[in-house]
Amino acid sequence: MDALELLGTRPLVVLTGAGLSTDSGIPDYRGPDSPPRQPMTYDEFVSGPGAQQRYWARSHLGWTRMGAAVPNDGHRAVAALGADLVITQNVDGLHEASATPRVVALHGRIADVVCLECRRTSPRAALQERLGAANPGWLERHRAAPVRPDGDVELDDTADFVVPGCDGCGGVLKPDVVFFGENVPPDRVARCYAAVDALADSGGAILVAGSSLTVMSGLRFVKRAAKLGVPVVIVNRGPTRGDDLATYRLDVGTSEWLPRLAAVRNPRSTGETGTSMVLQDHGSEGIPG
Repeated sequence: MDALELLGTRPLVVLTGAGLSTDSGIPDYRGPDSPPRQPMTYDEFVSGPGAQQRYWARSHLGWTRMGAAVPNDGHRAVAALGADLVITQNVDGLHEASATPRVVALHGRIADVVCLECRRTSPRAALQERLGAANPGWLERHRAAPVRPDGDVELDDTADFVVPGCDGCGGVLKPDVVFFGENVPPDRVARCYAAVDALADSGGAILVAGSSLTVMSGLRFVKRAAKLGVPVVIVNRGPTRGDDLATYRLDVGTSEWLPRLAAVRNPRSTGETGTSMVLQDHGSEGIPG
């Protein structure tokens, strides 16, 4: 039995990471060719206006690129798998853009903004317009800045960037994502654990796609599955922290392998080329919001 045969008909939970989105033009932190990067922590962000100015200056530039990203063959394949649940560590919204059912965005979505004072949420697109109006010419002056994985760019020159507050209460605005140093909301974690636990009773399996499993927020679900005797398949370029727990470990690209799995699980929608017909609609839809 190989990995395709193992996953061909079983109930499935899919855990995805940044490696799934690299073919959409969004770099990852820990891929084989990724340079060292350190994202801003929650404590740093709330430390004062200077840190918030640095974050939003960089994010304003990065959003123009991440916001234009579209799903790739890997995202479309995941949408076609019929998984019981898709748990994504990504904040780029590309699973939602590919109409993937039953998605838990473990770390939130970069397309949403929350006020730390009144807790009101609003679309990032609306804030992007306000940032542009408050900082005319900023995008043009810094267009060459290298993009980073979390929807921002490499940039040190942020001292003159103007950051508007919440248009309701004037409070500090933060992307509605889980920063390093924050906890994933308990209800999301509980839903994911429940889906993994159900695999033990249904004879299902967990598939990890494009994640190095470096952080515990994703690795814990693989550990839980292995403890329950649930098969674990890992598809990722480069080593992961879960390799010793894997039933199968494939060092291949997600955009290459996931469409093959989708074709196996959906034989009636497979055309003469062996690729699921669902995967042929490349579309032009970007990140929601």
